[in-house]
This record gives sequence, structure tokens and C-alpha cells, in this order.
Amino acid sequence: MNYVLREALAGFKRAPVLTGLAAAMVGLALFVVGLFGLVTHNLQVALSQIESRVEVVAYLRDDASATDIEDAVAGLRDQPEVESVIFVSKDSALARARRDLSDFEEVFRGLESNPLPASLEIQLSEGNRGPETVELLASIAEVIPVVEDVQYGREWVDRLDTLRSLAGAASAGLGLAFALVAALIIGTALRIAIFARRDEIYVMRLVGARDAFIRRPFLLEGFLTGLAGGVVAIVLTAVAWRVVSRFLFRIEWLPAGWLLAGLLAGGILGGLASIQAVRRHLKEVT
Repeated sequence: MNYVLREALAGFKRAPVLTGLAAAMVGLALFVVGLFGLVTHNLQVALSQIESRVEVVAYLRDDASATDIEDAVAGLRDQPEVESVIFVSKDSALARARRDLSDFEEVFRGLESNPLPASLEIQLSEGNRGPETVELLASIAEVIPVVEDVQYGREWVDRLDTLRSLAGAASAGLGLAFALVAALIIGTALRIAIFARRDEIYVMRLVGARDAFIRRPFLLEGFLTGLAGGVVAIVLTAVAWRVVSRFLFRIEWLPAGWLLAGLLAGGILGGLASIQAVRRHLKEVT
């Protein structure tokens, strides 16, 4: 293991410009992925904030008694997907309408009676705000005897779920594309390194060294190159995040798990690219 590490580091010293260029190119490729990841994360944060306001509203009959309402609230609160159930009386509903629709104050003054129904606002717990869960809670509320109508903005909930799916698919597609670019860069750099050391490899073969023994330093070199590229990508992404947050608008930084995954992805990508490059091109060295 000491030999493998020593030879991998020696490879960096032999061709520092080539290694630095490979790490920089990998870093730039992963930087684009990091930028898109930053956009995706902030889009998910925004969607989560919007999603937190998803609720099912059950409008009650005018003849609903206090006991019936209490039973309805208790039954809905027993559902595992429900975070809270808020009772809104007819007077509270009218007060809200007057506050939110101040332009119609003259209309409200002319009312002889309160036309707005009492309602139950059913707020869902985190992780249970998808279209299927919302529809399930709406169907449960609809069969309650004192409930006259149920609304939850089905079209709006469906669009929210579609946006989330599109963001995930676009992020995965772009990440894969630039991962392939990074892999090609590392593979090309390693191919040059192999041919630059072809005399050394030839001597090692003459003294009985096996290909597996010869490959190991190159594989570690590829892993470290990818790891260095990951570090470069994180630094560039951090600079972009700081510039946008300071001069344009505030955005959230990437979670620590995403950063660690990106760093490991760069190293693993470098290792896989080196395996392919060494396997393919080592046979050409005689």
C-alpha cells in the first residue's frame, strides 16, 4: 500500500502541469453539476415552503352541532397523515374575508346575514403532502356527515408534484452528462501518463511484475485526481453561491450530505475512469 501511494504521488510530481490541468478540467465539469445542484436544492426549498401550505378545507353544514364538529375534528386528527385540524367559525371566516378582500368592504357592509360557511382546515404533516395523500384525506373528509364540500386545489397540488419530478429528472440527466465528460478527461490524462512511463512499465514487466501490480498506482492516481477535481468544484460553487447571495438575492447553501456526495463522486468517477483507461491502454505498452 505504501508503494501504491508513493507511486501515485510520484506520478503527480512527474507531471504536475498535466495533473493540475486534469484536476482543473474535472473541477470545471463538476462545477457545472454543482451549479445545477445549487439551483435544484433552492428550487426544492422553495417548493417545500409552498408545499407546507398545502391543506384540505372541509366546509361544514350550517346545521352542524358543536358535538358533531368535535367528533369530526377528533376523527380527522386520528389520521396519521394529519398534523393539525383548525376549526374556523362562520364569524372568523367573514372576518378573514373582510381582512383579505378589503376592496369589497362595501359589499360586506350590505350583507344582512353571514353567507360564509364554517370549515375545518386540515394541515398535513411533513412528508405527507403529495397528491395521493391529499386526495386520500379529502375522500375521508367527504364522508363525514357534517361536511358539505371539500376543497384542496387538486390542479395546484398536481403541478407542484410535477415541478418536483422535473427538477429531479433534469438534475440527474445533467449530472450524468457532465460526469461522463469528467470521466473522459481523467481517462485521457491517465493515458498520457501511461505512455509517458512506458519504459518504466516495460522494465517492470521484464522483472515479473503483474499488470494488477502496475495498475494500482494509476488507479489511485485517478481517484486522487477526481477527488481534487471535486474540491475545486466545491470551491467554485461556494464562490458562485456567495456572489449570488451578496449581489443578487439570498439563496441556500448546499447540504453537507450533498457536498460529501459530490466529493466522493469525483473520487469514484476518477477511479472508474482510470480503471477503464488503464485496462484499455496498458495493453498497448510493450
